[in-house]
Amino acid sequence: MNACHESVVHVVDDDASMRSALTRLLCASGYRTKEYASAGEFLVSEPDERPGCILIDLELGGPSGLELQRALRRQASPLPVVFMSGYGDVSRSVEAMKAGAVDFLVKPFGRDVLIGAIEIAISLVQTLPSTLPLEATDGTLNHREKVVLEGIAKGLRNKQIAVELGLCERTIKTCRAELMRKFNASSLAELLRNTDKRMTSDVSSSVAQMS
Repeated sequence: MNACHESVVHVVDDDASMRSALTRLLCASGYRTKEYASAGEFLVSEPDERPGCILIDLELGGPSGLELQRALRRQASPLPVVFMSGYGDVSRSVEAMKAGAVDFLVKPFGRDVLIGAIEIAISLVQTLPSTLPLEATDGTLNHREKVVLEGIAKGLRNKQIAVELGLCERTIKTCRAELMRKFNASSLAELLRNTDKRMTSDVSSSVAQMS
């Protein structure tokens, strides 16, 4: 039997059969789950203080998954979001990722793909205190992290970076999660912003020392 995680995966999908299938798969992998048939149902539900993440279908009846994501971003401590869709919609997937989504899964996807994305999302909750200042994070990067960060800055997907480095995609995801922790970022966009801040700060310090 799988060990039960304390984290909760909130599954938001208007397809009842898909919602049930996802819940069964996640429960079999040891996760606690809560189901919602719409964005509205999630937003009016009682807040759950336990750590977790949200698995959202892009094409919801009523407010869309992207609209729910925008609503979540206005909350004080928004949970990490993993999107899923039956369509390879590039423009909307880019929009979702720029707005902070951890991953964008195209249906049908396998168990390993889903659990890998959920693990990354949960790891962000567990390792990123929202009050931790940028200066307090560990800015030391190893060679692999530097190369992965360069790939992320170029807009490459995990799979593309993995091919370039000759590594498995899971390794790249783990490396990305560590970069998020070190730069105190909860999304890809925030990671790049914080990287720019750190670089600007380092340059300013170097100039001051030379003066």
